[in-house]
Amino acid sequence: MPENVNKKLFDEFPPVSTAQWEEVIRADLKGADYEKKLVWKTPEGIPLRPYYRSEDLKGLEHLKSLPGKYPYVRGTKTGSNDWLVRQDIVVDDPGTANIKALDALMKGAGSVGFVLKDKFDYSPQTVALLLKDICLASAELNFIPSGRCSRLPELIDKENISRGGAVSDLHGAIEYDPLGILLVTGNFAEGEEDSFDIAASMVNDASRLSNFKVININASVFHNAGGSAVQELAFGLSGGAEYLERLTAAGVPVKTAAEKMKLTFASGSNYFMEIAKFRAARYLWTKLVEAWDTDPDVAEKIVIHAVTSRWNKTIYDPFVNMLRSTTESMSAILGGADSLTVEPFDKAFSKGSNPFSERIARNSQLVLKEEAYFDKVVDPAAGSYYIESLTGALIEQSWDLFLKTTDMGGLVEAFKAGFIQEQVEETASRRDNFLASRRDTLLGTNQYPNSEERVIDKIDISKVRNEVPKADNQLARPLRIYRGAQAFEELRLKTEQHTGGRPKVFLLTYGNLAMRKARAGFASGFFGCAGYEIIDNLGFTDPAEGAKAALISNASIVVVCSSDDEYPEIVPVITRELKDNLILVVAGYPKDSIEQLMSAGVKHFIHVRSNVLESLQQFQSELGIK
Repeated sequence: MPENVNKKLFDEFPPVSTAQWEEVIRADLKGADYEKKLVWKTPEGIPLRPYYRSEDLKGLEHLKSLPGKYPYVRGTKTGSNDWLVRQDIVVDDPGTANIKALDALMKGAGSVGFVLKDKFDYSPQTVALLLKDICLASAELNFIPSGRCSRLPELIDKENISRGGAVSDLHGAIEYDPLGILLVTGNFAEGEEDSFDIAASMVNDASRLSNFKVININASVFHNAGGSAVQELAFGLSGGAEYLERLTAAGVPVKTAAEKMKLTFASGSNYFMEIAKFRAARYLWTKLVEAWDTDPDVAEKIVIHAVTSRWNKTIYDPFVNMLRSTTESMSAILGGADSLTVEPFDKAFSKGSNPFSERIARNSQLVLKEEAYFDKVVDPAAGSYYIESLTGALIEQSWDLFLKTTDMGGLVEAFKAGFIQEQVEETASRRDNFLASRRDTLLGTNQYPNSEERVIDKIDISKVRNEVPKADNQLARPLRIYRGAQAFEELRLKTEQHTGGRPKVFLLTYGNLAMRKARAGFASGFFGCAGYEIIDNLGFTDPAEGAKAALISNASIVVVCSSDDEYPEIVPVITRELKDNLILVVAGYPKDSIEQLMSAGVKHFIHVRSNVLESLQQFQSELGIK
C-alpha cells in the first residue's frame, strides 16, 4: 500500500483561521470601514460578506438531507436533475393553439401551458380540438384559466377516457389561482366565497387524476411587482396556507388538498440568490404542511414551476433579454425546478406571436440540457458555503414574514389591510431608486444605451405599459405589475414621439485629455438614456470657440467636459457666449468651485451620484417634451 494513501491533499499548507484572514483584510483596508467597503445588502436585507467558510454552516439543519429526502431542500429527484421544458401558448383559437402546441412538442418541449381567455368555451368539443393529436401520456398539459373553469377536470378526464387512456397517463395541472387574480386586479373574479367553492369542487373532481394538480400558487406576481425573494417565498407560502385552510374547511382532506397544489416562482437575475430561493421553497413547504400533521411522503413533495422574470426585461436593446433569461434559467434548473417556462425575449413589447423568439426561448433550455448537461447532477449547489448560507437566511427571514402575515389572519386579510402591498412597494421603490441612480444596471436602458435605436413602430404600447385590467369593486388596491425599465422607457418613447424631433446634446470638450474623454463618455451615456442625439467633439483649444460651435450646431443642451481644475476658468467664458440660448450642463461635481460656477450661471451638474432618471425628467420638462 502506498505510504501517502491517507495523506490529506495540501496538508503541507497550515490551516488559516478566520481571525487571520480578517486581520489581513483589515490591514489592506488601511482604516476604511469594513462593513461599507466589503459587506453589501441584497434587496431582501441579507448582508453578503466577502467570503464564506465552513463555520458559516453551523446550525443549518437542512444540511443533513439528501436528494429526494425530507425536507427536500436538495430536491425531490434522485436519479437525475431532469426538468420539463415548457412553452406557454395563448389560446385565441383552439385549433390554432393546438397546431402551435404540436409544433412545440415536436421541437423539444415536454410541457405546454394553454393560457385560456375569458371567452374560452368550456365544452367537450373545444377541449377535444385543443388537445387533438397530442399524446396525453407523453406531454405535460397545463391550463391557465382567467376565471371560472370548474368543468375542466371532468372535460380533460373524459377526453382521456375517450381515447382509451389510463388515469395515470394524464399529468399536468389546471392552474386555478383565485388568489393570484385578487392580487393583480384587487378582487376575486367569481367572488371570495364562490372562488374557494370552485377550488374545492375542482380538487374533489380531480381526486382520481393522480398526476394532475388543480390549484396553482403563483408567487411570481410578487417578484414582478418588484418584491424580494423573501417576500415571494413568504407570501407564496401564505397563499398555500390560505388554500389549505379554505379547502379543509370545505371538507377536503388536507393530504388531498396539498397533493393537488403546485407552486410557481419567477427566476430573477440575482443568480445565487435565485438558486437558494428554489431550495428554500421546498423546505418551507414541508414546514407548512407539517402544521396540518399530514403524511409527509407525498404531500410535502411540492411541484415547482419556474418562469423567467418579467421585471428586468427591456424594450430597448431587447436581445440582451436573451442573456438575462439564460442566467435565470440556470438558476431555476440548478435550484431544482420541476418545469421551466422561458418567456420569449420580446414578450414585453411584441405585437403578436413571434416564431423566432419562441424558438430561441425553447432552444435555450435544450442547450442547457443537451449540451451543458444541467440535467445530469442533482443539486450541484449543495455544500457551497455561500449558497447554503443564503438558503438558510432565506428560510429564516421568509418564515418570519410568513408568521407575521399569518398573525394578521392570512394572505387575504393581510392584502385587504394593505400590508402585502406596503411590503412589496417598499422593496420595489428601493429597487427603482437603485436603477434611477444606476447603482443597478439594465444594460441598454440605464447604462450603455444605443441612443440611435427607435422602437415606437415595433411595439404594442399596451403590453409595454403592463395595462392589466382592474376589478370594478376592489377589496384593496392591487399589486402593481411592472418592469423596472419602464420609467426610462417612457422617457425615450416621449423623445421618439416629440414633434420637434430628437434634442441634440453638444459635448464641449476642452483641456485635460483623459478627463474630457471620460466625462464626454459619461455624458453621452447619460443623455443617451433619454434617446437624445449626441454631438461629440475631438476637443477645443478655445472655450469661446467651442461655445460658438455649440450655438450653430442646433443643439438644445451643451455639456462642458473638462477637469475640475479647468472649470472655473472656462465656464464663465462659455456662459457669456451662450447667453442663456442653450441649457448648460457641467459634467462632474467640482466641490471646490461649485458656488463660483453656479454664480456664473450653471444650474445643472451630472455626475456618478446623480439620480439619472430624475435629472432626465427635469431636462424633458425644460425642453417641453411631454
